[in-house]
Amino acid sequence: MMDMHCHVDLYPDYDEILKDISNTGSYVLSVTTVPSAFEGTRNLTRGIKNCRTALGLHPQLAHQRKSELALFDKLISETRYIGEIGLDGSRGFVENLDDQLLVFKHILNMCESFEDKILTIHSLNAVDMVLECLNEYPKSGIPVLHWFLATKKQVLKAVELGCYFSIGPAMLTSARARKVISWLPESRILLETDGPFAKVDGSILYPSNVTSVMEYLSNEWGKSLEDIQAILSSNLRDLVSG
Repeated sequence: MMDMHCHVDLYPDYDEILKDISNTGSYVLSVTTVPSAFEGTRNLTRGIKNCRTALGLHPQLAHQRKSELALFDKLISETRYIGEIGLDGSRGFVENLDDQLLVFKHILNMCESFEDKILTIHSLNAVDMVLECLNEYPKSGIPVLHWFLATKKQVLKAVELGCYFSIGPAMLTSARARKVISWLPESRILLETDGPFAKVDGSILYPSNVTSVMEYLSNEWGKSLEDIQAILSSNLRDLVSG
């Protein structure tokens, strides 16, 4: 199937994550948290055809690694995928929002020079600001809001801006997240794990674990697993052909 937000380079056991990607045949987006990790992360999965590497600068690291924006600019033409990027307004990071905005807007502005970027975006406790930035840079690419926690009004605004939404197994453990999932249009939903950070029952998530989300959607939408797979596959095709 797919895992559109996976930190492949940060798993404790490379052999295990690479084997899972190869065995499942899932389309995996390997995100990075700093530009200096891009080359090494891409090399990890170089022999796996169904894995792509994204170039990112995580908002939680923006204040420490904003000096890597020059490297980001140098590497941006080497991949269609950008992430993990975004903003984080949660405690411990909100005081660095000026640096986060500088980094996020710089990246969105750079992406506007291209016509095909796909962005995987972090928006924890900063949804309105993220949506404002996407509205300010409408040609930056196709946004995929990862682990999106928002109000219904914010969801509608994100849909209006052309966003997709990647949801993972760990979201299903939260009543709030399940409510948000119920507001998402079927045609904009993708799958993710956010492994190895996201866990379920204390266990690290792997791309093969997205089947639990498919089963959940099957029950919620009253559709067969085959229908769910067809919908999600169509969404992925629309994303990458957009």
